[in-house]
Amino acid sequence: MDTKITLTEKEIPTSWYNIQADLPEPLPPLRHPGTKEPTRLPPPLFARALDEQEFSQERYIDIPEEVQEIYKLWRPTPLYRAYNLEKALDTPAHIYYKYEGVSPAGSHKPNTAVAQAYYAKKEGCKRIATETGAGQWGSAISLACQFFGLECKVYMVKISYQQKPYRRIMMETWGASVVASPSEDTEIGRKLLKEDPGCTGSLGIAISEACEDAFSHDDTLYSLGSVVNHVLLHQTVVGQEAMKQLEKIDVYPDIIIGCIGGGSNFAGVLLPFVKDKIAGKKPNLQIICVEPEACPTVTKGPYTWDFGDVAGMAPIVLMYTLGHSFVPPPVHAGGLRYHGMAPIICHLHKLGFIEARAEYQIPTFQAAVQFARTEGIIPAPEPAHAIKVVIDEALKCKQSGEKKNILLALSGHGHFDLGAYEQYLSGKLEDYEYPEEKVKEALAQLPQVPG
Repeated sequence: MDTKITLTEKEIPTSWYNIQADLPEPLPPLRHPGTKEPTRLPPPLFARALDEQEFSQERYIDIPEEVQEIYKLWRPTPLYRAYNLEKALDTPAHIYYKYEGVSPAGSHKPNTAVAQAYYAKKEGCKRIATETGAGQWGSAISLACQFFGLECKVYMVKISYQQKPYRRIMMETWGASVVASPSEDTEIGRKLLKEDPGCTGSLGIAISEACEDAFSHDDTLYSLGSVVNHVLLHQTVVGQEAMKQLEKIDVYPDIIIGCIGGGSNFAGVLLPFVKDKIAGKKPNLQIICVEPEACPTVTKGPYTWDFGDVAGMAPIVLMYTLGHSFVPPPVHAGGLRYHGMAPIICHLHKLGFIEARAEYQIPTFQAAVQFARTEGIIPAPEPAHAIKVVIDEALKCKQSGEKKNILLALSGHGHFDLGAYEQYLSGKLEDYEYPEEKVKEALAQLPQVPG
């Protein structure tokens, strides 16, 4: 009875899989933040190689050897069979989870951070400016910059900066400079603090600050940890490995479940599989993304054009959105507090290939604790949302008697989120309702894009 399914170093993917080559309908074009007209390239923020990857139609893109060598520090990551959880649920379902918490930063984020730092260094960049929500991305890019000798400035959403001090210390240990966003370091930050001195921040605000920083320094490039196509591309190493691991035990998932904030980990797991559903090979494959009820972008947001950031410096994207000025309630799943969603995730959802659900904070932590007590891993609050739905689906199998294979995208551990667990265990954690009025206010500020 194998609990852990492993691969050898030689089985680490040597190329990233690009879903754009297999989409039944192409992604809608980006719109220029100023002219609102279709544009192929975003503002000159990213390394040129990343811009090329953003719009590439090649099915596979080679992973540079330097990146592959760093991947070997933690890849391939393990795939586990959750026997203990299955037993506790008394379900006929088989539950598997692909665990990215074994990376040095404790999450999936280094898969793209290392690639982005590599391309930035190759183009002569000296410094990277970025944002982070819960701190996983900030940790990953800080580490990657250290590998390639780059300076790193991180704008960390203020509520997470306050809730997760050890994430900040981790970034600083790897050499990064970290400030709470909104900050006094940028024009947009100072403006927002003047309007609302107690602002807890959002990813949209932090993105604006990082973009402003990059624009104002000639030696600096901007780096983004989720949402955009090239980030989702880099994460496909996760799904490709999971596919190989499941093939070793002659298993194909019936259900794939992951959390979504910007969508990168979920996409990294699902994209190598969804091509089979698109091709008609696995028409019954069920793919479920899970978000917080307090920030229900896909489940309750309209599919429309919106800026990727608060200040309107990022390209305008057709996506599910709660409005670029929306500041979500301060839930502990900081990595899921983004107003929009990855265009690829939105596109696949709109076309009917994936479905979305929203979960409250308290039942999410209840599921996380059950997972920790059966499987031993304390999950981050973000993938705990997906664990809640995994348990729901496994219990449905118990009721129906169906034996389904469920694959969970477990994006990272929760060792820096124990404050949230303490609140849950002491009964102090609270659920947040969908902030309908605030969303209405934010949606009233959507950009007017010509048809």
